[in-house]
Amino acid sequence: MKTIRWDDAWRSELFTRIEQKYDLIIIGGGITGAGIFRSAVSAGLKTLLLEASDFAFGTSSRSSKLVHGGFRYLYNKQYQVTYESVTERQRLLKEAPALIDPLPFNLPNYAAYNFPSWLFQVGLATYDLMAASWNHRALSYEQMQQSIPGLSPQGFLKGFRYYDAILDDARLVFRIIRESVQDGGTALNYAKVINLLRDAHGNVCGVVMQDMARGRQGICEIPAKVVINAAGPWGDEIRSDLNAIRKIRPLRGSHIILSGSRLPVSEAVTFFHPRDKRAMFIIPWEGTTMVGTTDIDHSGSNFQPGLEPFAAAAEIDYILEGISTLFPDSGISHEDILSTFSGLRPVIDSGAATPSKESRAHQVWVEDGLVTVSGGKLTTFRIMARDTLDLASQVLGQRIKVDRRLPLIQPINRRQLQSLTAPKRRLFGRSGQEANIIINQSSSADLGPINGLPALWAELKYAASAEAIMRLDDLLLRRTRIGMLLPMGGRELMPKIRSAVQHELGWSHQRWQHEQAHYLEIWHKYYSPNPGE
Repeated sequence: MKTIRWDDAWRSELFTRIEQKYDLIIIGGGITGAGIFRSAVSAGLKTLLLEASDFAFGTSSRSSKLVHGGFRYLYNKQYQVTYESVTERQRLLKEAPALIDPLPFNLPNYAAYNFPSWLFQVGLATYDLMAASWNHRALSYEQMQQSIPGLSPQGFLKGFRYYDAILDDARLVFRIIRESVQDGGTALNYAKVINLLRDAHGNVCGVVMQDMARGRQGICEIPAKVVINAAGPWGDEIRSDLNAIRKIRPLRGSHIILSGSRLPVSEAVTFFHPRDKRAMFIIPWEGTTMVGTTDIDHSGSNFQPGLEPFAAAAEIDYILEGISTLFPDSGISHEDILSTFSGLRPVIDSGAATPSKESRAHQVWVEDGLVTVSGGKLTTFRIMARDTLDLASQVLGQRIKVDRRLPLIQPINRRQLQSLTAPKRRLFGRSGQEANIIINQSSSADLGPINGLPALWAELKYAASAEAIMRLDDLLLRRTRIGMLLPMGGRELMPKIRSAVQHELGWSHQRWQHEQAHYLEIWHKYYSPNPGE
């Protein structure tokens, strides 16, 4: 295993040689860019990935944490999106055990939905047939209560159980990028593309990049045979260099996180909001209960990558209203919220009347040599990578040979996983073969949980030492998620966190104080129960 520390020394050394010409430069370090990066590196291309903020900073750390077919898309007649998604879900479940795990979903049907139960039955049968499986069944109210206690009996008609999958979205992105770097690719976070280079014919032939850690001292020109714009919701900002017409409709989806003991569910719930019948989820995740998501236009906002979306008060009230209807005796209120978070979906704008009517299909196109990909969903990132590189081949003038049978995630022996303890299995899922390094250098205390969460001190310490941490929020909100799972973003635990990771990060006392203050400011503004205040 080739260990890459990704520290300041590595970053400084890289900048001495970064202006060499690349076959491919990818703009955007979310799941779409990561998938393209993995495929391009495996095809033998000299590839550079540039992310303006942190890896998975945008949409890809703010999803509903699901690898799913999108059962609700059948209702909108998005059959191709659903088919691709369930097919990819099945493949990812096989390729990434312990990172992506099957999760039962309970779907109660109520009279208020005005939707006959037989149509749910037909929809779930179609859903399973697309995945070449048969893994759903009808449930009585009593059966559903066993895993979903407190569910409202008022107007209950029939229940159903089906299966999708759950993951830590940010860890999937980082593992793919990390393994691609180990195989010869180059990836940089906090490396912002500020301009596109053009040749004598006006075609894009590289980028002007600014190292955000070094400011004006870190600006350089990097030539490339092909540049791919995978910047998600900010893709139109990259295209503005070409004076191109905007094509992306950024849609905001917000979630709240509650203590697992406050709303205890051992399986997920799909329900329809009483106000507008929009499908929503209640999901057990990382020892907590997550509820969402909304789907609204993110208009009138500044789309600079360093600025984060956050849940509006009306969105939080909307989610709480859904919970109180489904669990009328729970008494869940605003005071029960541990944290909130919001992400932007980079949906292709078709002019649909409402956000939920927009297609989740992806598109790939070329303008003046710049290849842009947008739309899609986390589950279909492999298909998006394939289609993007197919079009990039035309710009490159040669076929990019990607073995489509190869997994985009390095395989782990399933039998080996089954014999491991839960903490060690977790490490292999989240870090791949590097888990061997983490386990070998960790004490028994390091392999213990952080404040009763599934998260381990060992993964926190290793991330600090070897996972491209530039800011404290990188560590607490993306490499690990404890900033979203602990009360007040983990403020009370901060002395213990500091003791565990400050040496690994190589930060002085002054630097730590600055980073801690900055992190808590970010948490209060974007992730707290009252974001934006």
